Amino acid sequence: MTTLTHRHTRTETDRATGTLRAGSALMALAGLAFIGYAVIFFIRDFTDSFLELGIGRAQVDVGKTQIRAFSPELYDYISHLHIAVSGFIAATGLAVAALAWFGVRHGHLWAWVTAVAAPVLGLAVALPAHYPFHFDTIGHLGLIYLATAVFIVGALLSLKPLLTARKTDSTRPTGT
Repeated sequence: MTTLTHRHTRTETDRATGTLRAGSALMALAGLAFIGYAVIFFIRDFTDSFLELGIGRAQVDVGKTQIRAFSPELYDYISHLHIAVSGFIAATGLAVAALAWFGVRHGHLWAWVTAVAAPVLGLAVALPAHYPFHFDTIGHLGLIYLATAVFIVGALLSLKPLLTARKTDSTRPTGT
């Protein structure tokens, strides 16, 4: 009977470990996707596209040349915002990927909480402004939504094994 129980527990542990690794890998992959989006965002600032991915004449009726002609200072200001925002998106992606790969994958609940909180904060601040001004195109937000969906799946997959391990650890006697 003990052997059966031991095998059952080991199978559950192996399954939980596999789920934790899969979930943390998806979270890390999404973090890398955030970095990829930031790179696209950054590069477009220095091309004729200038405006963000998925934003065209339907959303903004002037382009790089017209903005620069209207006000070189405004053009410089918009350009610096593109660069700064791309940096913050990339930094968040790097933090999420590192927390997921080195913290969540090793069973640290604090890493999961931090990895989830960082993009949630960024998206909670950034996304609402897209809708009243009609910048909510699929071309503009689609890649971020896709990366976020992958991230959510990973976060949900990894949460149960993290909580189960935490519960198991809290029921063990101290000092053993």
